Amino acid sequence: MRYAKLGRTGLDVSVITLGCMSWGDPSRGGHPWVLDEDAARGIIRDALEAGITTFDTANVYSGGSSEEITGRALRDLARREDVVIATKVHGRMRPGPYGAGLSRKAILHEIDESLRRLGTDYVDLYQIHRWDPAVPIEETMEALHDVVRAGKARHLGASSMWAWQLAKAQHVAEVNGWTPFVSMQDHYNLVYREEEREVLPLCADQGLGVIPWSPLARGRLTRDWDDETARSETDEFGRSLYRDEDRAVVDAVAGVAARRGVSRAQVALAWLLHQPVVTSPIVGVTKPHHLADAVASVDLDLSPEELAELSAGYVPHPVAGHV
Repeated sequence: MRYAKLGRTGLDVSVITLGCMSWGDPSRGGHPWVLDEDAARGIIRDALEAGITTFDTANVYSGGSSEEITGRALRDLARREDVVIATKVHGRMRPGPYGAGLSRKAILHEIDESLRRLGTDYVDLYQIHRWDPAVPIEETMEALHDVVRAGKARHLGASSMWAWQLAKAQHVAEVNGWTPFVSMQDHYNLVYREEEREVLPLCADQGLGVIPWSPLARGRLTRDWDDETARSETDEFGRSLYRDEDRAVVDAVAGVAARRGVSRAQVALAWLLHQPVVTSPIVGVTKPHHLADAVASVDLDLSPEELAELSAGYVPHPVAGHV
């Protein structure tokens, strides 16, 4: 495993982040395919043994049970000071006007709830899961700054928004002396590259770390285009993200993988790791070979010709994933 600084911070993250949406309690709003706690602990243990130190979850994943399972496992299997825990706020956790969003009232309540579920005094990275158009960004950034000042988060991160929104949030923090975002968690993979137009150049210019979600395009990049999985059959959101025109890129991944004698997942993740702006893709794991592929991708060196082949079939998309 390799490690990299998250943006311009001193925080070292593993260049593969383990996504923790893969486990939880289906009865609390989790997807029907999520793993139970025993299976999750096995994956977290194996990830730690492979050198992965960075774990990303969210308050909304399986109604908070992802945070609970992740927190218990990390308390038992690792030292708190040796791991990086990231979580997110924005999604709906309960009925009522303060059960979701990025108001001061919601943020200050939800950070305490996340810390309780995780069983820790602080998170290393506290991220806004989406932009909240109903709340002034000044209120959100000041509340997040107060979370950091209270010692409940070490750093702040953003996720999936327009470049002008990210620039505005950073400007508001700068002029008021508040804590800025140090990272962007955005939708980025071989079949969705719209972030290359505005958001990723802004991140590069401003020194933000980039930790892409869905780096394997909901698994589309790991299998034949028409193949289905238990997740894809129930993933309405995922169906809205990709189109039949993406088949050419999927076929290119298959071709490179076959010639190299490696899995398609390794090729798709290695492509991301070759992008200079990317710090650490967030990889969801439900089977042991998913983790093995993610770890192996770190050492897969793609040639300039292979990188060009993988990129050649890309078809522009409507922007997706911001809501």
